[in-house]
Amino acid sequence: MRAASRRREGRVRAPGALLAVATGLALLGSAPAATAQATDWKQIPKPPLRPFEPQQPRRLALPNGLVVFLQEDHELPLVAGYVRVRGGSRDEPSAKVGLVGLYGLVWRTGGTTTRTGDELDDVLEQRAAKVETSGGQDATFLSWNCLKEDLPDVLGVVDELLRKPAFREDKLEIAKQRLFTVISRRNDDPDAIVEREARKLGYGADSPYSRHSEYATVAAVTRQDLLDWHARSLQPGNVILGVAGDFDGKALEAELRRRFGGWPRGTPAPRTPPPVAETRPGVYFVAKEDVNQSNIAMVHLGITRDNPDFYAVEVMNQMFGGGFSGRLFTNVRSRKGLAYSVGGGVGAEMDHPGLFEVWTATKSGSTAAAIEALYEEIDALIKTPPSAEELASAKDKILNSFVFNFDSKEKVLLEQMVYEFYGYPLDSLARYRREIEKVTAQDVERVARRYVHKDRVALLVVGKADEFDRPLSAFGPVVTLDVAIPGSPSGAAASPGE
Repeated sequence: MRAASRRREGRVRAPGALLAVATGLALLGSAPAATAQATDWKQIPKPPLRPFEPQQPRRLALPNGLVVFLQEDHELPLVAGYVRVRGGSRDEPSAKVGLVGLYGLVWRTGGTTTRTGDELDDVLEQRAAKVETSGGQDATFLSWNCLKEDLPDVLGVVDELLRKPAFREDKLEIAKQRLFTVISRRNDDPDAIVEREARKLGYGADSPYSRHSEYATVAAVTRQDLLDWHARSLQPGNVILGVAGDFDGKALEAELRRRFGGWPRGTPAPRTPPPVAETRPGVYFVAKEDVNQSNIAMVHLGITRDNPDFYAVEVMNQMFGGGFSGRLFTNVRSRKGLAYSVGGGVGAEMDHPGLFEVWTATKSGSTAAAIEALYEEIDALIKTPPSAEELASAKDKILNSFVFNFDSKEKVLLEQMVYEFYGYPLDSLARYRREIEKVTAQDVERVARRYVHKDRVALLVVGKADEFDRPLSAFGPVVTLDVAIPGSPSGAAASPGE
C-alpha cells in the first residue's frame, strides 16, 4: 500500500456556500454579529473538536489462549464476526509461494468434513448470511455476517470451518486456475507493475514481504499442504475472535466458552517477523511498449508503527503527500502540470518497517521532468520546515478525518483486534488524537531529516523509453528489470510479451 498518500479529502464547498455558513454562524452568536459577514473562508470560526470516546469492546481470554472481543451494538438486528489467525504468506515456503492465498480461497469453498462448500452455501443463503475466508501477509482471516436470530446456526458453520475443514481437491483446482489467471495478467496494468517491483526494490526480491506467486509455486501446492498449514496455525493461542452487533453479551460469552473452551491449546506460532534488508539505491527500468505514460516510484525503507516518531511522521506525510493540499499535489501536479496522480510518504507497518515511497504517473514526454520535480520535493521536505499554516492544516485534516475511520462500534472492535494481534497497548486508539495534537513544526523537520534519504532511494520507472524527454541514464546507471512471467500452468514456455 502506498504510504499515507491516499487520504480522503473532504468535499469543497462553493464560495457562496462558505459565506452562507459564515453568516449562519454569525447569526447564531448575537443579533449585532449578523452584519459581520465573512469575506474570506479563513474568517469562518472553527468549533473545537468533540471528545473522542469510542466504546471499547469487552476482552476475554480463555484458558486455552483464545482471545475474544465482544462489542454489543443494538442499533440493527445484525451480528458480524471476525477471526484473525497468526501466520500468513510471509511464513510460507519460498517454493510454494501462493499457498496462503490458496488456503484463504479453499478454506471456505472446500467445506468441512461433514458438509461440502456447496452445502454450506445453501445453509447460508437460506439465512441471508455470509461466511468468508482469506489469506494475508501475516495472518489468515474468517468473517461472517448474519441476522441475530441466525447466529447459532452461523456459529455452527464457523466452528466447523475452524476445527474440521476439508479443503476438497476439486475446489483447490478451481482456486489454482483463479491464481493462474491473476499471474497471467499481472503485467497488463503499469500501476500494478510499479507497485509490485517497487516492493521488490524496497525489501529485496527474495524478501517474504515482496515475493509473489508463479505458475510453478502455485502448482506445487497440494491439498495436504493446506491441511498441514491449518493444523499448525489453527491453535487457540494463535486466534483472536471478535463479535460486534445485536447480541446478549453474557449469553454469547457462555456460548463461545462452551464451543471453544475445550479446544486444546496446541503450540502457538512464533511472533518474530522475518528481517528486512536495506534498500539498494539505483535507477531501475521496466520496458512497457504499449503505453504513452510513465509510472514512477522512489522507495527506501520506512519505519514501524511503534516508533515514537510515528505521529510526527503522520503529520509530515499529510503535509507532503496528503491529497489535494499536500506539497506533492500542489507543486508537481497543479503548478507544474507534470502528473496525472502523485503522492507519497513514510510508510509504517505494525511489526516490520514500511516503505518510504513517492510515486507519480506522467506522460512519457515529461518523464525526466517529473523525476526531477519529485527529487526537488524530497529536497524541500528536508530543507524547508512546514509553515505554521501548513502544520495546522495537516493536523486539522488528520484529526477531522480520524473520527470517520472509527465511526462505528464494529470499526473500533476491528482496530482493537489489530492492537491485540501485534501486542500494542489497547489504549493506542485513544492516544492517537492526543499525540497528533502535540506534534510541532520542529518535530516534522526532525523526522523529515531522520527518515527521508534521497541518497538511499531506488528509482523505478515503467514506460516507453524512446518517448522520454531525456534518457534515464541522466540519473545514473540504469538496471533493466525482467518482468517476464516464467513458465505456464501446463509447463510450456510463456508467450512473448508476458
